[in-house]
Amino acid sequence: MSHPILLYDGVCGLCNRFVQFILHRDRNAIFRFASLQSALAAGILTRHNISPTDLDTVYVVLNHELPDESLLSRSAAVVFVLKQLPGLGRPAASLLQLLPKFLRDAAYNTVARHRYRIFGRSETCTVPADQDRPRFLDV
Repeated sequence: MSHPILLYDGVCGLCNRFVQFILHRDRNAIFRFASLQSALAAGILTRHNISPTDLDTVYVVLNHELPDESLLSRSAAVVFVLKQLPGLGRPAASLLQLLPKFLRDAAYNTVARHRYRIFGRSETCTVPADQDRPRFLDV
């Protein structure tokens, strides 16, 4: 499997915190990152018939540019990420999976709708630290 790519809202405070959370725990450098505002994300989303202007969710791209490329979105993406991380990530993912997907996604949608007000918004995408830069595909 190729490296999963996390597509995230690059100006969202919560999304940027999620990326930092992953970077600090992803010791094997499994994940790559691209903001939803990037040309890379626009191409991927268009291939999957998703509007690239819709910035209200996080996606995980599996098998990028392979015939079986697929996307996970909303809570399924978060659960996938947590399962890949050591420590409390796996148990947290297992607990989340006990809830039906429609409930997880409803909670996700509520947070997403209010994320800028609660977690802030920046005018530009956050620039990654030098050691993390190679993992960001849109820099």
